[in-house]
Amino acid sequence: MAPIRWACACCLRFNFSPEEIEQRHKSQQIDRMLEKDKHAIRRQVKLLLLGAGESGKSTFLKQMRIIHGQRFEPEIVKEFQVTIYQNIVRGMKVLVDARQKLNIPWENPKNSPFGQHLLRYDNLVVLDSHTFQDYAPSIKRLWMDSAIRQAFDRRREFQLSDSVKYFLDNMDRISRLDYQPVNQDILHARKATKGISEFIIPINNIPFRFVDVGGQRSQRQKWFQCFDSVTSILFLVSSSEYDQVLVEDRKTNRLDESRNIFDTIVNNVVFKGVSIILFLNKTDLLYAKLRSRQSDISQHWPNFVGDPYSLTDVQVCSQWIFNVFMYKLFRETKRDRVRPLFHHFTTAVDTENIKVVFNAVKDTILHKNLQSLMLE
Repeated sequence: MAPIRWACACCLRFNFSPEEIEQRHKSQQIDRMLEKDKHAIRRQVKLLLLGAGESGKSTFLKQMRIIHGQRFEPEIVKEFQVTIYQNIVRGMKVLVDARQKLNIPWENPKNSPFGQHLLRYDNLVVLDSHTFQDYAPSIKRLWMDSAIRQAFDRRREFQLSDSVKYFLDNMDRISRLDYQPVNQDILHARKATKGISEFIIPINNIPFRFVDVGGQRSQRQKWFQCFDSVTSILFLVSSSEYDQVLVEDRKTNRLDESRNIFDTIVNNVVFKGVSIILFLNKTDLLYAKLRSRQSDISQHWPNFVGDPYSLTDVQVCSQWIFNVFMYKLFRETKRDRVRPLFHHFTTAVDTENIKVVFNAVKDTILHKNLQSLMLE
């Protein structure tokens, strides 16, 4: 077959075979696709969620799906159901073990065999609606025993998920064979994030790309993989954990760890032009902890000044701690005093709270990035 002469004016002196022409066409198609992708990436909002483990990042992402009408697929709901069963059984197992180690006597000694039954549970065993029935009666009886309640009140002395009480209080509903998790159950379901999780939600005709990476120390080495083209960073802090230590080393104060992580992010030159929004999260748990008066914040943070416990209104007391202490604690890590630091007080499991907060965050982001998003 005779070679075909290329018709491009700048290439008249070259002859190309059919295979070469096909290759050029494919190359041009790829170039066009890449250019289209670049345009789409420039127009999208990339929100990177950072923070220590159990700060509420994954819960916030669940809220984004709920608020924007993206239903959880049946297979995902089934996975959450298994997670919830394991949260409950593992949580009660921890409480029974803690009761024993803290030398808290049983209110009803007849509950001892039920406690031993929980201690024999293998944490690697996957539970379904039928196998969960083997543990449900024991869990209900144990949660009614004041010894387990006393152990729960001392939970800062050991590692226990925040969601355990919510699930134990809802055992009658959850232990039914026909149980299906509702949104509030899904929001409380706790499973450590490993790797990178992301999804896109169109908001005001703009793709919002949410990226969540695990907050445990072993997962933070993966954070740098997500640093390209970031529009804003949402940094979450568990404000109620001022008296708790890390799961990873059992000695580092959790609030101290969050502050150190925030320091590395807010002062990183990579994020010089990126807006950083601080979420002081878990206000509900902070209120409950202050209301109980079982933990004095000044014992864990000597630089804490003031006596919020003299205030009669727990909510006013909590806001005082936020404004005078916690926000200042994180704000002072920022070396660039001119650069603004947006902040919000949040309860990640409260859909209405997150809806209001995110509306404010969304407006801030869209206004700040109006030109780059080509919305003019």
